[in-house]
Amino acid sequence: MKPSLSQLLLRWYRRGHRDLPWRRTSDPYRIWVSEIMLQQTRAQAVIPYYEEFLARFPSVETLAGAPEEAVLAAWSGLGYYSRARNLRRAGLEIAARGGFPRDYGGLRALPGIGDYTAAAIASIAFGLPHAVLDGNVLRVVARVEDDGSDISERRTRERFRAVAQSWLDARRPGEFNQALMELGATVCLPRNPLCLVCPLAELCRARQEGTAGQLPVKPGGPTPVHIDGVLLIVRQGRSVLLRQAEPAARRMAGFWDLPTPEDLPRARAGASFGEIRHTITHHRYTLVVKEATSRAAGKRFRWFDPAQLGEIPLSTTARKALKLAGIAGRMEKL
Repeated sequence: MKPSLSQLLLRWYRRGHRDLPWRRTSDPYRIWVSEIMLQQTRAQAVIPYYEEFLARFPSVETLAGAPEEAVLAAWSGLGYYSRARNLRRAGLEIAARGGFPRDYGGLRALPGIGDYTAAAIASIAFGLPHAVLDGNVLRVVARVEDDGSDISERRTRERFRAVAQSWLDARRPGEFNQALMELGATVCLPRNPLCLVCPLAELCRARQEGTAGQLPVKPGGPTPVHIDGVLLIVRQGRSVLLRQAEPAARRMAGFWDLPTPEDLPRARAGASFGEIRHTITHHRYTLVVKEATSRAAGKRFRWFDPAQLGEIPLSTTARKALKLAGIAGRMEKL
């Protein structure tokens, strides 16, 4: 009898896979933190943040007891900061109830936890038979099934979820889900899939039809918007001047950033350190970083010693600009 898809996948996974720190635990707190960090972020980029975050907040109780500013400071540089705010909100709920919900519905009801994250925690931490569906899994399903449906459509995603659920090894759901995601991340790549070493090659209809490179089908994203700007580095001895975004700001609320010429209209700009580039969704920023002098500043401005920079929620653009200017502090992850 030929081995099933799940048997082929699990055999492949057990022969070797990436040694990621969140794969060495079944603690729902650590799994949850890793899954939230991995949203929109590459695994290798997450590792140092994950380890430092857990050193600062080793349990859901310590996370729940921390002020939001401390949580944002630990998240600083990862981007998509609503994830950190929801993480803390969910931590407060979990601590209040005395522990993690141990069922899919209870996990799904927590702030910031969607279908994928609930399935990942439920399967990996609690051994519950829920298949995950992320970008990697969508790609594998589309190719194995040779399905050219638009994966941005809800009905396509629900059908693909049912396919992944039918593949799931209910005896080892956590291991199976991690194996399926690993396959998509390391073999069934978006461009140039490594079909010759894929454990599912003989079952893959797209490989048989020669359509793997065309799948999955998804609409093109929005046209990139290019934005130019200037960031000013104003110093007073060792200290650097930062401006805090308003609490009601639409994005980056409460975060500290370098001022712009619009923030300090009387500032005198000097030599340029160069430029940095930063992307937020489809917005592409090119920012020139200049040394400047300024006397006047508003109430939302404050001087920071470089040693303090690791203790505040600091924007990614500020981190990149300060590194460019040679201003260190506790920003080792840059």
